[in-house]
Amino acid sequence: MKVQVASFCRTQLPRVSRTFALNIPLLPEPLDLAVTVAYLLCRIADTLEDEAPGALHGALLDELGALVSLEPGWEARARSFARRARLALRDEVPPAEAELISETPAVLETLASLPSWVHPPIARCVRTMTGGMNQIQRMHGGSGQVMGLPDLQATFMYCYYVAGVVGEMLTGLFVASSPRAAWREARLLSRAPAFGRALQLTNILKDVREDLDRGSCWLPRDRMAAHGLTPATLALPSLRANAVALMDELVAVARRELDVALEYSLALPVEEPGLRLFCLYPLFFAAATLDALEGNPAVFEPEPVKIPRETVATLMRLTQERVGSDEALRALYARFSRASRGGAEAWS
Repeated sequence: MKVQVASFCRTQLPRVSRTFALNIPLLPEPLDLAVTVAYLLCRIADTLEDEAPGALHGALLDELGALVSLEPGWEARARSFARRARLALRDEVPPAEAELISETPAVLETLASLPSWVHPPIARCVRTMTGGMNQIQRMHGGSGQVMGLPDLQATFMYCYYVAGVVGEMLTGLFVASSPRAAWREARLLSRAPAFGRALQLTNILKDVREDLDRGSCWLPRDRMAAHGLTPATLALPSLRANAVALMDELVAVARRELDVALEYSLALPVEEPGLRLFCLYPLFFAAATLDALEGNPAVFEPEPVKIPRETVATLMRLTQERVGSDEALRALYARFSRASRGGAEAWS
């Protein structure tokens, strides 16, 4: 393996994701580097979706989806892609994400250096993700950014394309790297999409104001309409009570998905604590985030709602202490999931 490009991937990870910089190092080698590369490739796709004009990002996403197959001649195509993708980004793109786009060839080179069993799950994930992003844009974006999706089913479809497929990819990597996990493949695969969707839906709710300021919205328009809202009026102070009621309804939906994500995490073998903790960290962060969002009008203000670092540290410690006990983990999860989940069944 070429140390320099692998080092770039490991160094870049915490610059573009604080959460995954915490849990990926818990994975055994070479799974940790494989998941790092997979995350960075998905982040490249996400950056193109968010930061490149709609007229350009569709073709770039298609090209990224093709590059991950590492067909002969991919090196030159990757360098050309990186140059054009960097020029397509808006001026306000975060520097770390711009650098990641520019270093796409290094990420792909690291992927090429990894064992062959790593390649199929990652390539399928990135192809499905980029194709799905383009499909959502064609169906719901018109000539600009997506400003609301028709209904919850469409929001779930979007969450599948950008995160549910990641759950499936992770399952493929876990099963290929761990004989113990391979015995549980069927249980894992049936829950894998919900694991990804739960985390993505939590992020959509947490980042609703940031997305609106960027000119996009991934919430269902029919549920907004039921509360007398549209994407254009969602953040108006005069309609804050309506927006909070909408948020609480969607938090309940996210919790239902998170319940399945817990079952996914507990389906991983106790003998593989790194795999379990990798999934449990973001799961419990999401549960705490949903508690912070529920009934909180501040989520529609410019300053993002975040769980305190002390809470993050506590959750990490508590999950580490309980990682070998399903019963203890269920009890901990219950502390971060409200008993009242009215309305969630209607949208599951």
